[in-house]
Amino acid sequence: MTVATRYRSITDEATSVDFESAVLAGIAPDGGLFVPETLPTVSLDQLGEWRGLSYAELAIEVLSLFIDKTCVPRADLKRLIDASIAEFFSSEVILHRPLNHFPGVIVQELFHGPTLSFKDIAMGFVVNLLDYFLQRRGERRTLLVATSGDTGPAAGYAVKGKQNLDVWLFYGAGFVTDEQERQMTTLMAANVHPVRVRESENGSDDLDHLIAQLVADRPLHKKLQFSSVNSINWARVMMQTVHYFYGYLQFADRVGQPVNFAVPSGGFGNLCGGTLAREMGLPVGHFIVANNRNACLTELFERGLYRETDVVNCPSSAIDISSPNNFWRYLYFSTGCDASKIKTWRDELARCGEVQFDATTMAQYRRGFLSRSIDDRRTRETMAELYRREGYLIDPHGAVAFTALLDVQSDLATDSLSLCQATAHPSKFPRVVADALQVPILECPPAAFHASLEHAKGLCQLIYECAHKDGFASIKQTLLKFYQPRP
Repeated sequence: MTVATRYRSITDEATSVDFESAVLAGIAPDGGLFVPETLPTVSLDQLGEWRGLSYAELAIEVLSLFIDKTCVPRADLKRLIDASIAEFFSSEVILHRPLNHFPGVIVQELFHGPTLSFKDIAMGFVVNLLDYFLQRRGERRTLLVATSGDTGPAAGYAVKGKQNLDVWLFYGAGFVTDEQERQMTTLMAANVHPVRVRESENGSDDLDHLIAQLVADRPLHKKLQFSSVNSINWARVMMQTVHYFYGYLQFADRVGQPVNFAVPSGGFGNLCGGTLAREMGLPVGHFIVANNRNACLTELFERGLYRETDVVNCPSSAIDISSPNNFWRYLYFSTGCDASKIKTWRDELARCGEVQFDATTMAQYRRGFLSRSIDDRRTRETMAELYRREGYLIDPHGAVAFTALLDVQSDLATDSLSLCQATAHPSKFPRVVADALQVPILECPPAAFHASLEHAKGLCQLIYECAHKDGFASIKQTLLKFYQPRP
């Protein structure tokens, strides 16, 4: 097995930093995303040795391939992983649900963390890792997080009470559910600051641009020491490789058997983790890229076109994204790790608003992918059908993935095994559930509710609010007001 020790920007081959520096910075100095100079590889024999490991045990083995033990000793890595999953609602971390009426399909439930979404799996670890490095250095960081619904709650929960971190959570008014908003606004932690942004027509994509403006203000950046735990941070993507290895080893009949993964997709962060696992040696048959009506990835895989469009608000709101930033990481590895190519394409996107990839490039990055865009009607119909036939309530994002998987079955190997990822608990979307099942909210099944969300309904909320057009000046002023130098 190879082990990664140095990290570089996907747009600047001259950049080379250690793991700690890459994680603390979040993004490279040239604006590119960090990746390992050498991608670790895993043999089938090694995969066989990992069979039977718990999630936590497997995470130690996989992450040790990316983290030099001189940077994070193995005992410390174990402690950080254990702490990141200590408050999960299931000791197994990830649960799997075989389906009676859909042979060969298993729902991979990634939502048993404290904020009921798959973001908890990586977020807790990344925040603990940042805090570990900062305590060692005696430094502090200010995290800026844009969220389409699930990243914000996970980041806020993980950061609350951390002495070396502050987090500002930006979300577009009307682009998250009331339940998701309350997960952020009822934390009442002195270092967690939720910011509702009005008139943000393109949701989290607009907020990404707003954060980019703040980071580009060099004096402000230097004073507040900005970083990120969005999936632009390498550690998030790295951690998200683990649940692909875990799901595979739980259900593959033999090591080497191809297994498919259907993934609800927006920013490509979760899928990027899967593609890295495949590049490392995980025998993946196909990735099913499941978009909602914001079909940015479907356009990429079917037409070779990367462009930013207006965002449409869908029931599967966490994937209401038109700018899949982590696709660039995948493209870097799938097209030969050529930083100059990635820079040229990214410059073209900035200049023209779109990139049309050539046929050779498309053939390289389309390998092992099938894609579908699922509309709102079919999302709700799938939720209703699964509940009617299986008694199983799936969230709208999982429903998008499940529908896409059904649509591509004829393109998959006969009798192939597919894991369909459910990335959020349905209780975060009670109005969507009620609409899908055609019942009043109070008559929804018990699975449509969760005690933690019901409790949050009775708590006071703390929210900062501004209009998108005033965002940069307003937020900058607020950040400076709350900045407190380290004693």
